[in-house]
Parts: sequence; C-alpha cells; structure tokens
Amino acid sequence: MAKNKDNSKQQNNINDNSPKKPKFNPTWIYIAVLLVLAGSILFNPTGDKADGLHREASYAEFKDLVGKGSAKEVVINTNEKTLKMYVKPENFVDVFKQNAQQLGNNPYLLVEYGSTEKLEDFLEQEHSNGHFNGKFSYDNKKNGTLMNLIYSFGPIILLVLLWVLVFRNFGKGMGGGGGIFNVGKSKAKMYEKGNDIGITFKDVAGQVGAKQEVQEIVEFLKNPNRYTDLGGKIPKGALLVGPPGTGKTLLAKAVAGEAGVPFFSMSGSDFVEMFVGVGASRVRDLFRQAKEKAPCIIFIDEIDAVGRARSKNPSMGGNDERENTLNALLTEMDGFGTNSGVIILAATNRVDMLDGALLRAGRFDREIHVDLPDLNERKEIFHVHLRPVKIDSSVDVELLARQTPGFSGADIANVCNEAALIAARHGAKAVGKQDFLDAVDRIIGGLEKKTKVMTEHEKRSIALHEAGHATISWFCRYANPLIKVSIVPRGRALGAAWYLPEERQITTKEEMLDEMCSLLGGRAAEELCIGQISTGAINDLERATKSAYSMIAYAGMSDRLPNISYYNNQEYQFQRPYSDETAKIIDSEVLKMVNEQYDRAKKILTEHREGHQALAEMLIRSEVIFAEDVEKIFGKRPWISRSQEILNDEQKYEQEHNAETEAQDSTTTTGNDIIEE
Repeated sequence: MAKNKDNSKQQNNINDNSPKKPKFNPTWIYIAVLLVLAGSILFNPTGDKADGLHREASYAEFKDLVGKGSAKEVVINTNEKTLKMYVKPENFVDVFKQNAQQLGNNPYLLVEYGSTEKLEDFLEQEHSNGHFNGKFSYDNKKNGTLMNLIYSFGPIILLVLLWVLVFRNFGKGMGGGGGIFNVGKSKAKMYEKGNDIGITFKDVAGQVGAKQEVQEIVEFLKNPNRYTDLGGKIPKGALLVGPPGTGKTLLAKAVAGEAGVPFFSMSGSDFVEMFVGVGASRVRDLFRQAKEKAPCIIFIDEIDAVGRARSKNPSMGGNDERENTLNALLTEMDGFGTNSGVIILAATNRVDMLDGALLRAGRFDREIHVDLPDLNERKEIFHVHLRPVKIDSSVDVELLARQTPGFSGADIANVCNEAALIAARHGAKAVGKQDFLDAVDRIIGGLEKKTKVMTEHEKRSIALHEAGHATISWFCRYANPLIKVSIVPRGRALGAAWYLPEERQITTKEEMLDEMCSLLGGRAAEELCIGQISTGAINDLERATKSAYSMIAYAGMSDRLPNISYYNNQEYQFQRPYSDETAKIIDSEVLKMVNEQYDRAKKILTEHREGHQALAEMLIRSEVIFAEDVEKIFGKRPWISRSQEILNDEQKYEQEHNAETEAQDSTTTTGNDIIEE
C-alpha cells in the first residue's frame, strides 16, 4: 500500500511538472487587431507592397519630366482619373531629392489628370519624339478601397478597442471582476455560514463585558421568537468602539462563528470611489444581498471612513460623494423599507468623528466598548497566544501580564512572536523567561544599540540621570515600583528605567505628584552631581508638563483654580473656553507645580547622595541593574505598592472570615451536643 501511495505521489508530481497550456485570454485578440491596424497604417500606407515611396505631383510637372526622359513607366487608372509615373533609377535624385536606398523599389509620382484622350495623345507624341520609351498600361482596379476604409474608420476603431481594453481591466479593479459596468456592485466578502470563518468566543480572550453584549445578538439570531413573543425587537446594529488592536474585528468574526448565519464583511473604504454615485450604489447592493440572505450579519470595519460627520457648511469643501454614500447608508439602515433579520456590526477607534445621525438608536442601538485589557485579561490573552509557542518552565505568565500594562491584544501577540524569534536567533530549543523580557524591552524601548560609541563623560551623565530616576521612585510612596535600570541605548533613548505600573481606576493628586517628582529626578541629578544640565531630560520634561497641565486645566487640582475643568469637548466653537487672564494663571500654576516637585527631587537626592552615587557607579560597571541591586544599596523600600496593600487586605479579610467561620462551626457543634444530650 505504501508503494502505491508513493507511485501516486510521483505521478502527481509528474503531472504538476508537465507544461501547462496557456489559458485563452480575449485580450490577446484586441492586441492582435491593434497591431495589424497600426502596422497597415504605418508601414504600408498605399496598400501596394511592390511599390516604393511616392509623392504627389501636378500634371504640368508630369509633362515636363516625361519630356526630359525621366519616365520609366506610366500606369493610368481611368476610374479615379489618376496615373502613376514610375521614375528611372538614374533620375531618382533629380525628381525626389533622395538616393535609391532611401526611396526603396519603384518610387513613383501620383498625378491627377483631366482627359484620358489628351493624355494618350501626349504620351504617343512623346513616344514618337523619343522622350518616352517606357511601358504604357491601364490599371482600373480600385486597390485603395480597403485602405480608404481603414483611413476613414481605422482611427475610430482603434480608439474604441483601446477604450474597451483599458476600461475593462480598470473596471475589474473597481467592480470586483465584472468590468466597468459592475463598478457599483458591492465588494463585500460573503461567508455562506459564519462557521466557515472558524472563530468562536473561545478564541477571544478577555473582554468579558463585550462578549456578554454580543452574546445576546447571537441569541437573537438563533432564537428570535424568545424575544419577539414578549414584544421585543431584534437590535438593528451594534457599534464596537475601542483603541486599535483590542480585538474588535475578531469579536465580530466570533459573533458570526457562533451564530452560524451568513456573514458579509467589508471595510468602510470599500464604499469610497472616484466615480460619482458608486458608493451609494454599493451600499444599496450590499443591503439587497443581505435581505436575500436574512437572517445575516453585515460587518463594516473602520466605518469612520464613510460615516464621518457631514459638513455643516457645504461651501467649506465637503466631500459630496462621501456624504451621498453616508446618506445612502443611513437610509438603508433605517428607511421606509424593512431590514428584518439583518444585523449590522461596525467597528471604529474614532467614534468622536462619526455623524450623530449614524449613532442614534434605531441604527446602532448598542455601543459596545472594547477597552484595553486589564491584568487578568492580559493573562488570558497570553495563554491564547502561547499555545503554539514552545516555552520552558521559567516563563511566568503573571509577571509578563504585569510588565505589559497598556498593551492591547495585538501588542501581546507581537510580544510572543518577538520572544520566539529571539529564542530562535540564539539557537534555543524553547522560549524562556529572558526571551520574553527582551521582547518586551524591544517593543517598548526599541532595538539595543550596543555599538553606539559614547564618551566616558556621556556615559557617566546618563548613569547619574537614570540613577536619579531610580532613587526618587524608590523613596516616593506612590511612584511605580522599579524593575530595572539600563544605560544601554535603545531606539532614540540613551538610557531607560523600567517600572511596574499600578493599574488604577482613579488617580489621586498625591500619586500624580509623586510620578512627576520621579520624572524630574534625572534632570535634578544632573544639576546636583555634574553642575550642568543636558538635553537628555526632554522627554521627562514633556511628560511632566503635560501631567501638570492636565491636573490644573482639566482635573481642577490647582490652589488658585480649584474644582474647575476647562476641557474642550468640541461643543465650543472657539479654541479655548477661558480668557487670557485665566491662561496666565494656568501657566503660573503649572510652573509653580513643576518647580516644587523639582526642588523636592533635589532634596531627596541630597538626603541620599551616597546611595545615588553608588547606584550610578554600579550602572557604569554593569550597564543594567535590577530592583534587587537597588535594595542592596538603599535597603527595603519604605512604601509597599498598592497591589501589595490590596493583597494584604484580602489576606487579612480572608483570615478574619475563616476565624469567624470556625467560631460559628464550634458554636453549632456545642449546641448540637447539648441537644443530643
């Protein structure tokens, strides 16, 4: 049996390697016709292959040349009243001003005459005088009829064929293969059954709230009578909103996979086209197909490409074609016609730019927020993406989830892939913990540049700067816990400090001030230890300034402007909702807040000068230090993190709860013993 299988494989390989016949393509017919027409017009203008070049001449010139003995042969066409006078080779230069090589074979003069009898008398007289000794014949065939037709209609035929050829291929690119006449057809990709996609809710890690919302849509499609019997209506649409990479498209595919109904998928940009009316036509065609397949799901990804808010002033250059497409979409979603059984899912990360008419109830009844994953959700996402990766026992998913705050699902997938690539580059048989840590550093900070040349002064300045960050964060209560500090250049940064941020639902003023103080620790260390400041703190200053402005102008955390928020939410028709005097107060309060935290950072560094210097020297020697090394210099951190506080509170509550339970159990046992007695 194995031999038969091998033989069949060999036969299949032989068949695969055999030369394949070219497929028939009607385009080659068009090209061939174009080449024939062009060749006949350009290379054979007279239609007579035996004749050479010619030029037109007057009857008087013809008589003069015949009298001089230059005529070799005269051919008369009585139907067209023309004659051809073939010239002797020795007279080519005198008649045509060109040599024989340029003229080719049998050049002649084309002459129109009036009377055939007078022409014959003239030739007989010249023959008798000895001036014309050549042949004299008649040729009454209409050889130029075909060429006359080609001359008359050839350019028109050429343009028509060229137009058909160009627009046929151009239409394929826009109309999905049906040519220019199908340009208005929908370009949506249809899955007859959502199960064909092969994605279910099991493939979507985290997003419990979003999955619960869309799960009801699946139930609507599977069992609509359960809701309609009570008078409820199936929701017409749901809008998935969230940052890029959070899994909005994946969630929509999972809905189709769970429901098992036809699924139409397309992007918002597929509606937009250069031709007027094409976008609206595609919208109508999409909903026509969906109604035929109902119940079904229409998924429009990146709907902001077509659903952007319409211009209130048409004279300001609004895109009329895009607005017409949006109007068609609004009409189809909630017009006079019924769309029973058609549910529309859409995804966008720019919901603030969508038109208000598109977001109202009746079109998109639900707005489902797909946010960045929290700690537990990141753990689940890591478990999903680690399935195909060979990992060893050193990998701690809990640590990886904690070290990737603010990462989306796409970012976590990238981390797993980068870790596998790093392990393969080192020749490892499995992906280890260090590979994942290097992958996180690679994505956050960029590629290591160990070959970057730095002077000793620059290296010491960077070490003092990063040691300043580490020292301030170690002694500020609400600053993020330190993980490691590095002075190895990465990307555009010459050094970096890695922290383990706390995931806070709300942030207090004290926490923001501690973070600002730790940001300014690098600049403060440069001024105290070197006596000079450098451009290495630009990013730190930018972040600190933005944080201060947000605290004062948005969060109302200022002493002079308490409880006031000047957040511009696009309802105002001017740039800022406060006066110039208030702007001066905001600027002065920001300057005051930043300088206070800068002085505080210098004070902390002065109190721990020796430890800061030791930390910088350790950085210069090893280039990378960890939290354990900082703990050896400064001792244990005087403040525990919020997560540790929560954990301690949970453990304390659990111990108290267990003690109460044991006390109740003992009391119950004693009571039962008394009853039994």
